[in-house]
Amino acid sequence: MPTPTAEYFRRLGGLVAIDDAAARPTRSVLEAFSGVEMATIPVGTAEDLEAAVARARTAQEGWGQRTPAQRAEVLDRFAELVHGHAAELMDIAQAETGKARIYAQEEVLDVALTARYYAANGPKVLAERKVKGMLPGATSVRVRYQPKGVVGVISPWNYPLTLAVSDAVAALLAGNAVVIKPDSQTPYCALALAELLYEAGLPVELFAVVPGPGSVVGQAIIATTDYVMFTGSSETGASLAEQAGRRLIGFSAELGGKNPMIVTAKANVDRAVEGAARACFSNSGQLCISIERLYVDKAIADEFISKFGAFVSSMTLNAAYDFSADMGSLASAAQIDNTEAHVDDAVAKGAKVVAGGRRRADLGPYFYEPTVLTDVTEQMNCYADETFGPVVSIYPVDSTDEAIKLANATRYGLNASVFAGSSTEANTIADQLRAGTVNINEGYAAAWASTAAPMGGMGISGVGRRHGDEGLLKYTEPQTVAEQRFIGIDKAPGIPQGVYRAVTPYAVRALKYLPGR
Repeated sequence: MPTPTAEYFRRLGGLVAIDDAAARPTRSVLEAFSGVEMATIPVGTAEDLEAAVARARTAQEGWGQRTPAQRAEVLDRFAELVHGHAAELMDIAQAETGKARIYAQEEVLDVALTARYYAANGPKVLAERKVKGMLPGATSVRVRYQPKGVVGVISPWNYPLTLAVSDAVAALLAGNAVVIKPDSQTPYCALALAELLYEAGLPVELFAVVPGPGSVVGQAIIATTDYVMFTGSSETGASLAEQAGRRLIGFSAELGGKNPMIVTAKANVDRAVEGAARACFSNSGQLCISIERLYVDKAIADEFISKFGAFVSSMTLNAAYDFSADMGSLASAAQIDNTEAHVDDAVAKGAKVVAGGRRRADLGPYFYEPTVLTDVTEQMNCYADETFGPVVSIYPVDSTDEAIKLANATRYGLNASVFAGSSTEANTIADQLRAGTVNINEGYAAAWASTAAPMGGMGISGVGRRHGDEGLLKYTEPQTVAEQRFIGIDKAPGIPQGVYRAVTPYAVRALKYLPGR
């Protein structure tokens, strides 16, 4: 393992927001490629989280008084530091998750891109603005944005760099403090980025990392912070949303997906095959926006299945800390067990394995081959339930209308993909899909990496959005300040009140003839 040395882990471990951390019980952190312990991490408590929130609340007062442009300077420096430390960040992402290096690199680039985007564009979005008042000339109205206070982030293990910080940078730019509970499998990715935020000039108390179980530290976040951002399963998201609702605090979440891709009769098959492989098996399929359902027109289905199966069978799997692998390991025993269970269930009920379908213990404890299934039916678990592993099912369809109907026949609505014969055909299909993002000629990255556009899910795939203006303004409290001048709303100098009240309805109706009214 190149970079994550014992000294590296000791240094980062010293950044946890836990008092007397050295005396606390610890949890093992495993190298996913081997399943062997590479470090330990102190286990935080609800009291640790509450103390971190209290410190963050005090620090936020000063941070919130800085201008957005001043806060942006810190994020801009952070983005440059991420670029400068890319190699070690990729190393720790691979070590904690087992992902192929190409997808660790995607994470690093996404963190820098998101921070840079908000540093460059956030101050304009947060700028105080004038809007039209009730009475032209007499009512002056301005809208300004105040921070929520302390934002709690509960981040997952599958993208432990991106999802620890991409939401946090928006919250920080909006003037908030952030307290984060990273997943217990991947705490050092969050700490590695915390170190760079501090180096960029962020006060330490403003970004506190408190590792610990979700049932303890996660619950304390819901109980004490002013807004919660969660990424994870739809079931857990629903429970957290209910708890946040009882406290009347804001809540946003990106949740599960059973994402479809449509390949039409006129699509370029070779291009669709390559795009589907990336869409289905990026991060070993452990990506909530990855594709698990392929709807292919029957006119090209046989050709597509043959070429796709061959392409997937040729993919390189290994445990290397370099760019030689097309796909890496799964992240844990739970992930590979669930993946195997889905495939075994499908095969037992009549599904055909076109490619993959086996554990690869010769490569490491959590390796599973990228797997392509056909003849999948509603009775099989992988038909409607999210596998969250390297498994995709192909469904030949008679028409594009049938593909759209089947793609939308799900409780989920996170991401979708279209490969068609023309841009016009693809966009016509995209407009009919019930998904928060739709990618054309790509599986997920085109929409995800377009940080100026909102990212999130419909149905049980999410609440709210990250990225874009929406991903920033959700961390604010909009405030309207309206100043009435010259005349009152209910009376005007020198005009009898009865006359004023009689004329007012006509004047209000006449406002529609003014521009913008």
